[in-house]
Amino acid sequence: MKQQFEMVAKTLQGLEDVLAQELRDLGAENVMPGRRMVSFEGDLAMMYKANVCCRTALSILKPIYKFIAKDAEILFEMVKEYDWSTVLSLDKTFSIDTVAHSNEFTHSRFVTYRVKDGIVDFFKDKFGPDKRPGVRLHDADVMINVHIDGDRITLSLNSSGESLHKRGYRVGQTEAPINEVLAAGMILKTGWHGEKDLIDPMCGSGTILIEAALIATNTYPGIFRKNFAFERWKDFDEELFESLYNDDSHEREFTHRIYGSDISPRAIDIATQNIKSAGVAKYIDLKIMSIQRYETAPSPEGILITNPPYGERISSSDLLGLYESIGNRLKHVFKGYDAWIISYHKECFDRIGLKPSVKIELMN
Repeated sequence: MKQQFEMVAKTLQGLEDVLAQELRDLGAENVMPGRRMVSFEGDLAMMYKANVCCRTALSILKPIYKFIAKDAEILFEMVKEYDWSTVLSLDKTFSIDTVAHSNEFTHSRFVTYRVKDGIVDFFKDKFGPDKRPGVRLHDADVMINVHIDGDRITLSLNSSGESLHKRGYRVGQTEAPINEVLAAGMILKTGWHGEKDLIDPMCGSGTILIEAALIATNTYPGIFRKNFAFERWKDFDEELFESLYNDDSHEREFTHRIYGSDISPRAIDIATQNIKSAGVAKYIDLKIMSIQRYETAPSPEGILITNPPYGERISSSDLLGLYESIGNRLKHVFKGYDAWIISYHKECFDRIGLKPSVKIELMN
């Protein structure tokens, strides 16, 4: 019988429903979306799959210990009571990441110190006064997440390590690249899975294009990663992980095209490098071109998804003019397309001059 356990997948605000569906599709049980997170249940294989396959997860946490603590002293004593030898050993290093929403615990750094003291004292009491695992701020063997909600404390193991948005394919970036998890979430929110052509006419370093190609071919985003934190855990099942990691039976043929363009030659150069690094160059056509210069769409119908400049590199008058140009091209060139555009200025959207059929709030 495979042992089932509780897990939590962290995500960006607005992508909880997409991530919940991803987890259901993978076979997760008791999937419950929350705020910037989705709780679910599964076995070891499910945990490995969630890390490798989920496009909209930032990290996969495995809760190991829950308790109530009214102050820092009770917190310390409760932490010391847990049998840390089940997840840590003297030759391993550990790190602690704390998130606190609490009137009792207002300083996350102090909480981190007390949890660290509790873990260290457990090992000293068990093995001797000079016996303890090392603390390492970055790339520790075991990464512990502390979540405090009022007086409710949850200690979890971070199975992912470095945030899952860091896919591993990016070799270069422009000034303000979109987060990979947000790019994938935007595409999945549209319902597109490769059924028609896709274009990003302001593609920057190519993140939306690459995530679209991975979705269209059902290539898992985790295959580019060098490692996951769970590979250093005591119960790591290398054979199980290798079988999941090397299985490409889910991948599918993509018969349409993905088009990208940008006014910046440097952006197109960086996008070209990233696209090659991700191994999706055969699906993507790139060119140096401003959106204003589009006279014809690359195909009669399709989907347009883009992340226009926000104003960092463009003055406000030019910015509003850019959005007028976007609206103009949508009306006259991309008539048979669905267009999805992310921005945070209402006046920018107003300048497009088309009434949106749907608005979705996302956090970039």
